Amino acid sequence: MKKVKNVQAVLGIGNALVDVINVLEDDSLLDQYGLKRGSMTLVNEDLSKKIFESTANNEREITTGGSAANTIHALSALGMRCGYIGKIGNDVLGAAFREEFEIKNIQTHLLLSKKDTGRVMALVSPDSERTMATYLGAAADLKPGELAKQMFEGYTTLFIEGYLVQDHKLIEKAIDLARKENIKIALDLSSYNVVEANFEFLRKLVKEKVDILFANEEEAYSFTGKEPGAALTEIASMCEIAVVKTGKSGSLIQRGDEIVKAGIVPANAIDTTGAGDTYAAGFLYGLTQGFSLERCAYIAALVSGKVVEVMGAKIPDVFWPGILNTLNSMD
Repeated sequence: MKKVKNVQAVLGIGNALVDVINVLEDDSLLDQYGLKRGSMTLVNEDLSKKIFESTANNEREITTGGSAANTIHALSALGMRCGYIGKIGNDVLGAAFREEFEIKNIQTHLLLSKKDTGRVMALVSPDSERTMATYLGAAADLKPGELAKQMFEGYTTLFIEGYLVQDHKLIEKAIDLARKENIKIALDLSSYNVVEANFEFLRKLVKEKVDILFANEEEAYSFTGKEPGAALTEIASMCEIAVVKTGKSGSLIQRGDEIVKAGIVPANAIDTTGAGDTYAAGFLYGLTQGFSLERCAYIAALVSGKVVEVMGAKIPDVFWPGILNTLNSMD
């Protein structure tokens, strides 16, 4: 598969977080803390600590994360030039977050907060479904006035995680600065409860300022009140490219009158954390290379299929040579 020679670059903006991924024996802990299975729930520092302590004896992995950060890491591994905007604490976790990006040669636009670096308690059920309890910490301190024109210069696509949409003014400022640089806007809805809490704002935003929208079935239903096929059509009428991920059956993509029904790449799923993030990375990679929607969807399925086979939201470095070889061997 020959790459298209271009100067495409993707900038991500999101909540800079550290992921604490725990494997659950059953869902009783979700009930104990009132967490909706499969959702992302914002929690305060106290509840986050309680969940952390309650899962101390579970199988656990700790890594840097945040939805947009995961997407940017995967895009960088695919060979894209990338950058990231976020806010971290002046602490050990914040330093680790910055270092991981710099090791990957990702340009960082990381601001400092007096609060601790945020963290996500990712709770993985026996069937691999993940529920997230998020303490934003420093991430929630990112303010519209801290965004500057120079952060957006030199990029061609801005990728926004839906979890950040709850700060409406911040998202509007980021998009307005990006559009002044003629940057395409890609948004992932991230969680159905985020959509429900920001419904009117999101509808207006997508119609007026978003070029590419990613949603899973639940998010698409919350956004449109329709099942995947009809939801796809409605979303596609609002933006340039609509993507509705349909789990084990694949994904649906529409651009204008062009509709693609894409399958999956078979995988032995043990943890779905990061699947949507890496899907977005694969799709955006293909799109920036000028590939067909079918090819974009295949790359997205390939990388998202790899991440669900491991614990955590990132594909291990040892897997990437094989992924890249597969892509380079395609016609």
